[in-house]
Amino acid sequence: MTLNQLLLFLPSALIVASSPEANNLLAFANGSREGLRPAILALVGRCLAFVLLVGIVISGLGAVLEASEIAFQIIKWAGVLYLAFLGMKMMMGGERSESKEPSTVGLAGIYSLGRREFITAMMNPKAILLFTAFVPQFVVADSSVSITNQLLILSAIYISVELMAATGWALAGSIVRSLHATARQLAICNHITGVILLGAPVILATARRT
Repeated sequence: MTLNQLLLFLPSALIVASSPEANNLLAFANGSREGLRPAILALVGRCLAFVLLVGIVISGLGAVLEASEIAFQIIKWAGVLYLAFLGMKMMMGGERSESKEPSTVGLAGIYSLGRREFITAMMNPKAILLFTAFVPQFVVADSSVSITNQLLILSAIYISVELMAATGWALAGSIVRSLHATARQLAICNHITGVILLGAPVILATARRT
């Protein structure tokens, strides 16, 4: 990997990874409800989803999904429905924790948060396009490193950047929690996050492959 290649890739990856999309809003909500530690541990679910997506791309299935309109539409609308469900559930308070004490979320709770991170990432076709369209743009064809290895390295770097950005969103949520907001204020925060999250399936529903 060349220095110029990385200097081009890292800023672009940071911008993409830091955007207020569904997974980052979920990390913020987890941090505001449950605290920083559970929200960060839940990011393992997102990381596993991205590793799986990289495997799909490397195996060639990503090209099939990108080329097949039917496959793309199935994934897209499944993602729309799931994100809409998640946003509505958050707005209705089903995911809200009113405790302002340090989080005591157990393994089952962390697993549930991680599973939600995993599903949200997997049900978003833009995550697939991330590794089939965004990352390959930074591959150098005439490099001494094979294209497959370049894809693996760049994907690993992107996942690392994604986790750092997600930690920032979780930290922001935990700061809101640490301000000792009232139950009503926490509910308002959840409602706002839910409304923004509901915007994700609207954008996703109009997504077109490039």
